[in-house]
Order: sequence, then structure tokens, then C-alpha cells
Amino acid sequence: AQAKMLGLLAGAIHAAPERYPPRLSSIPKLGLGTAALGRPGYINLGRDADLPDRPERTVEWMQSNAHSVLDAAVEHGLKYIDCARSYGRAEDFVSSWLADRLSVDVIVGSKWGYEYTADWRIEVGDGEAHERKYHTHAQLVKQLSESKKLLPSLAIYQIHSATEASGVLESTEVLDELASLRDSGVVCGLSVSHPQVATIERATSLAVGGAPLFGSVQATFNLLDQSAADALQTAHKAGMFIIIKEAVANGRLTSRAEPSQRLQILQAEAAALGTSVDALSLAWVISHPWVGVCLSGASTIEQLASNAEALRLAPLPEEMFARLGAAMKQDCEEYWADRRALAW
Repeated sequence: AQAKMLGLLAGAIHAAPERYPPRLSSIPKLGLGTAALGRPGYINLGRDADLPDRPERTVEWMQSNAHSVLDAAVEHGLKYIDCARSYGRAEDFVSSWLADRLSVDVIVGSKWGYEYTADWRIEVGDGEAHERKYHTHAQLVKQLSESKKLLPSLAIYQIHSATEASGVLESTEVLDELASLRDSGVVCGLSVSHPQVATIERATSLAVGGAPLFGSVQATFNLLDQSAADALQTAHKAGMFIIIKEAVANGRLTSRAEPSQRLQILQAEAAALGTSVDALSLAWVISHPWVGVCLSGASTIEQLASNAEALRLAPLPEEMFARLGAAMKQDCEEYWADRRALAW
């Protein structure tokens, strides 16, 4: 299995033309996700240590912090910013940041399909959720209009957490609407949730109007959950742009993780390179040649600076790359069970 993983480092050859603009091929392989920047609560470990006391996380404070992190991202050379309609005020914050920085050179993507329902609360009541899924044609039309109003230069628009169970990939109305968006020059993509592989495979082969519909896919892939690797490499070979989310597993691949044998291994390897655990975890991901961009989920400028070290480290030495992949891998179902247990 590790020989197979090492083979990925030799380079990935497209079997089909790229389904996305050439500019995406030349951006740094680290981007910025805004899930933790656009709302006061999120599931990342140690969040309360990063931000002010919960009552002080006003819209104004969160916007100022988001702008600072976005500025830091540009300073570190990052070019891709990833949003979603359900990330609280993330699109608003990126929009106001861009309005004050007309010369900044970034590519912005967003997602539709979830509504933010927490109403700026960190804890919600019984039976309530922080966000709710609506994978309908009406929701696509509504949220696309909202996203374009805030982000007129939107380059990638993705279904948020597509699954086979939601039926979104079987909705003729949705697919036709997305095909029109594709034909207008916006890259149509999707992010996926567990179980990921079947949805990635379906999206890779899906065509509308005689042409592939999706130009990008965003998936969870990290040292712990490596289950989507083959499907993502296949999607890359088919011409899709690969975006990786949760590369540090919401903090479980950082120094904030609970003590474990896996964490000890990661700490020892990071110490040998003189780097941080999070930077090494990200570097392992972006050492895969089929990865287009891997998202940092930083909520502070300090976290972003540490994450950005991954660009210096990658590609990792082949022996270390293989050693980490073998030692850190976790059962997929166990991984997602652990994720579901994380508190907002």
C-alpha cells in the first residue's frame, strides 16, 4: 500500500483535459477556508483559547479578525479563499475585505445548499442545528443570487456536502441550473461528506449537455482518514481540481489533540524537521501531486503562520511521507464517529 502511495509522488498525468481555468493550476497548494472565521462557534479543538470570551464575539469583532487573517493569508502568498452560505457571515466578511483591497489577487469559491440557522449563537437549543441542508433547485437559485451579490468575481460554486442520500446529483432541475452556471464560466463543484467515495465517483462521471458537469471536488483527506485517496486521484486524472478540507482534522492533527500514540509519532517527526505538528500534517497532504489546494482552517494569524510552513516543507522526503501515511491511518468509520463527537 505504501509503495502505491509513494508512486503518487512521481507525478500525476491527466487522462482528460482540465475542467477548470489554467490559473487554478498555478496557485500555491495552500488556501484559506473560512468556516471558523465567519461565525462565533465552530467544532475546532481549542477554539475558546483562540478567540475572546463568547459574549465578546460580536459580528464586528469577528469581521475585524477575519480581515486580519485574510490579510495574513495574502502576505503568506495564499491565493484561494473558500466560503459557504452557511459559514455565518463569511461571504460578507470576504466581500467587505475585498471592497477595501481592490488590487488583491485572489480566487474566491463558495458553496450553496446549507442555511446558517444558529443566529450568531454558539450553543443552540434541543432539536436545533447550527445549519440545515436544503439541496433543492429553489435553494440553489436563491443562494447563488446571494453569493453573486456579495462575491461578483466568484470563480467556483460548489454543492455543500453532497451525498448520495440527499439526491442532489439526481435532480434534473439542479443539474440543469448548474450546467447553465458552468456554461457562464463559473467552475461548478461539490464538497462531499461521509460516505465520500461513491459521491466523488458519481460526480466525476456525471455529464450534462454533452460535457462534464463538475470541474472541482472538495473532500476530507488527511493523515487519519485516507479513504478518499483513490477516488480523488481518479477525479484529478479526469480533469477535476481537487480541494482538500479538514487536513488537520479539526485540530486532531495539531498539538491540541488528545495524547495518543499517533500524536507522539507526529510530534517526533515534526521535531526532526524543526516544524509544528499542524504544518507537517498539511505538508503530507499537499505532497500528493493530485491535490490542487489544501485549505487552512486557521482562525488566528498565528495559526495561519504555522500552517503556511507546510508550503516550505512540501514535498516531504519520500521515506517520511510513506512512514507517516502508514503509522497515522485510522479506520474511516472510526474517524467520522470521532468527528461527530466534537462539540461546537
